[in-house]
Amino acid sequence: MAPETCGSGTERGEKAQTAAVMTRVSASKEMETRSVSQRSFSITPVPPFRLDLTAWALRRRPENAIDRWDGTTYQRVLMIDRQAVDVAVHQSGGPEKPQLEVELTGPRLSVQQEDLARMSLERMLGVHRDLKRFYRLATRDPRLQLLADEFRGLKPPQFPTVFEAVANGIACQQLSLLVGILLLSRLAHAVGEMSANSKDASHAFPDPTDFHEVTVQSLNVLGFSANKSQALLDASSAVRDRRLDLESLVHFDNQSALERLVKLKGVGRWTAEYVLLRGFGRLDIFPGDDVGARKKLAHFLRKRKPLDYDGVRKAVADWQPYAGLVYFHLLLARIKKAGWLCSHRAPRATSRDPSTGTDREWKTAQPKDSRVS
Repeated sequence: MAPETCGSGTERGEKAQTAAVMTRVSASKEMETRSVSQRSFSITPVPPFRLDLTAWALRRRPENAIDRWDGTTYQRVLMIDRQAVDVAVHQSGGPEKPQLEVELTGPRLSVQQEDLARMSLERMLGVHRDLKRFYRLATRDPRLQLLADEFRGLKPPQFPTVFEAVANGIACQQLSLLVGILLLSRLAHAVGEMSANSKDASHAFPDPTDFHEVTVQSLNVLGFSANKSQALLDASSAVRDRRLDLESLVHFDNQSALERLVKLKGVGRWTAEYVLLRGFGRLDIFPGDDVGARKKLAHFLRKRKPLDYDGVRKAVADWQPYAGLVYFHLLLARIKKAGWLCSHRAPRATSRDPSTGTDREWKTAQPKDSRVS
């Protein structure tokens, strides 16, 4: 975290240099006003589907300024063919007959960009994942069935790129989810491409090319530690220089992909499993080192003793190959308990009824290894 004292003249000079670099990066992304065009299309998900549940599983906390949800519409800025494009998605059909209406806003949008946006959203929102087998599996476990019924329509979300999944994992290591989300939101605002839509000054999450002028000191100013800053810069540089192809890891099995991911600076087992789940959509992965998730799982199973990594693997064995989907359901249970999920405008699925931050916060929040993310 950036020091709070004024420091020596050298430190002040470094800060001024860092601020100048970040200003140039920001200015280069906001430099000209461009004509804005719009395109619309529809997506038909495999039912059941609920956009509200899936969007919340993607955004995790209301402080997330990248993935936004206002009760009816999911919004974010996506980099499509190297252009920042505003994306707005709302659900017009119910959970059992879902229809998603998508609006794109950006400079001189092409048919190719529309196709790329469609592909990205289909990945992010898991719209084509058929979960019939999961719902059948849940009928054999009364507790799991209650959870599955309560959040029926949730699809497993993914980040639009594996690089974003890696960056999220690095940012959230050893911190509360609140602090991790605020770090990522600050990173997008400082480094990511700004939307061309004059009505919305949101930023896309930065891709590896956006980091070419960013320094460790620049990221320190945003609150990243030196180690995390260097890990982000190393990963972005390797991808940018084509020494690393993260997307190609989709062709590897879980163990092989994990072994390659942990070779990256700043990536351990928790981050690697997090990337397998949220970057590649491997639904058999329940990140066993996620202390917050372990606590939620132990509570859900009414375990008296805490679960360790091996205990998690044994506990979720009967739910395979959907342990990762249960992970998302437990995340939604926490989100619902926090009161963030409530909205009278949210669609409800047809199923049996289960009986059932500010900058100041960011500065004062203490690092801790408890997260359901």
